[in-house]
Amino acid sequence: MDYGNMISDAFEYTREALVGKWVRWVLLTIVSIIPIVNFIFFGYVMEIYRGTKPAPELENWGTLFVDGLKLFIVMLIYAIPVLVILAIFGGISFLSMIASGNANADPTLIAGAIASLMGGILLALIVGLIIAIIAVIGTIRFTRTGSFGEAFNFSAILETIGSIGWVDYIISLVILFVVLAVVQFVLGLLMVIPVLGWIISFFITAAMVIFEARYMTLLYDSA
Repeated sequence: MDYGNMISDAFEYTREALVGKWVRWVLLTIVSIIPIVNFIFFGYVMEIYRGTKPAPELENWGTLFVDGLKLFIVMLIYAIPVLVILAIFGGISFLSMIASGNANADPTLIAGAIASLMGGILLALIVGLIIAIIAVIGTIRFTRTGSFGEAFNFSAILETIGSIGWVDYIISLVILFVVLAVVQFVLGLLMVIPVLGWIISFFITAAMVIFEARYMTLLYDSA
């Protein structure tokens, strides 16, 4: 697999989608940061998942909103195991802290509460990582087929990953993670600058999501 070509393709795709098309960039940035309205942005991402090239126009907002809402539901369902784990361990930790307060702050109970919370977070991270590996393909399958069932057709999802090659697939995701981590680090530095830094960060974040969507689309199509 040509990882470098995937990176350059996704970068060029994002550049052509936004640079020089300032109205589109501004609108995408605005709709991406407003709750509920950002379903339109999710719908736009779905258009990228469908393999649309060059980048789609920001039009038919009603259709994009409905598509984005569907994508949000799929992502929410995938997130349920992580949310349940956090709720259970968070609840255990909370009850332990209450018990420690009633027992004159027993160090053992406090330590148990902290250990429970940390254990829950660690377990949630592990489960979340496993789910993310599956969800990447699942969300694109949903986008291509329009079927909620296909978003969770795990045998087909695993077959697709197998066609890509598990090693190539994991390496591709790691490369994407590193690229996004570097961008996030830069965004963190920009956020230190009041107002202007935040505005720039919002614009870069919108571009980063488009880059990520195109990269994952290329990964999916390599199967």
